[in-house]
Amino acid sequence: MVASIVSTGLAIGCIYALIGITYNVMFSASRVFSFTAGTLGMLGGVLGALFIARLGLPLVVGFVLVLAAGAVFGIITEIVAVRPVLKSLDQHLYVLSTLALALMVQQYTAIEWGTEARPFPRLFDIARGGFDQQYWLPMLACIVTIVGLELLYRRTLVGHAFLAIAEDTFAARALGLPERRLRMASFALAGVVGGLAGFAGGEMLLAFFGNAPLLTFYGFVPVALGGMGNNRGAVIAGLLLGLFQQCANFLVGGIFASVAVFAAFIIVLLAFPDGLAGASAQRRV
Repeated sequence: MVASIVSTGLAIGCIYALIGITYNVMFSASRVFSFTAGTLGMLGGVLGALFIARLGLPLVVGFVLVLAAGAVFGIITEIVAVRPVLKSLDQHLYVLSTLALALMVQQYTAIEWGTEARPFPRLFDIARGGFDQQYWLPMLACIVTIVGLELLYRRTLVGHAFLAIAEDTFAARALGLPERRLRMASFALAGVVGGLAGFAGGEMLLAFFGNAPLLTFYGFVPVALGGMGNNRGAVIAGLLLGLFQQCANFLVGGIFASVAVFAAFIIVLLAFPDGLAGASAQRRV
């Protein structure tokens, strides 16, 4: 029982962490908190089931198409829901624009795919065991993502440019960095990460349009607890959230488990307003 709780909690926590990283990647490039992150995760599961199970495409082809679709949706988000808002004086309107886009895609998915949760195909023909692929696939995806992003940001010129516009957009623009193209590339990268989260966790979450709001909220919790823009903090907070949620499901179950998660979330934020791994922003006065 304990092993099942731990393995399930870690796997779910990795999915939440990946959605949290999706939030962070979009936020770091634009200072916009896009509520399409959970929708990207939902699309990863639905499109994965569509390409592999329904259309019968090979695993590699279906996987690449899912990541490509996530990247395209990320770019569409930047063009349709973010770029017009950044030109406005009321930049907080991105909350409405990104949320509206997410709801539109969610409802369209419900119409075309159906409102019933459908099974996600097993990706590898391996006999089920104690530590099944539905558990280690999200963990592997999370490890590859965090290591890949660290290498991108620290070892490549493009990654340095991403960090530059995240640190100071106006200074980066003055240095001649193509801010708009970098922002689009960042949203495409976020789309890949979000699609990967839904694809890797498809066997646990199933192919279901209702995963969008669930991932939107539970993916936000690691960001808030780990510190805005802190991918390492998001991973740690996501794992803790997954373990806590599974323990609450075992102890109280049902809606009371969600209440326990909300209560713990509020208590932690009251004690650590900048997140468990966040730091208070320094500014010159």
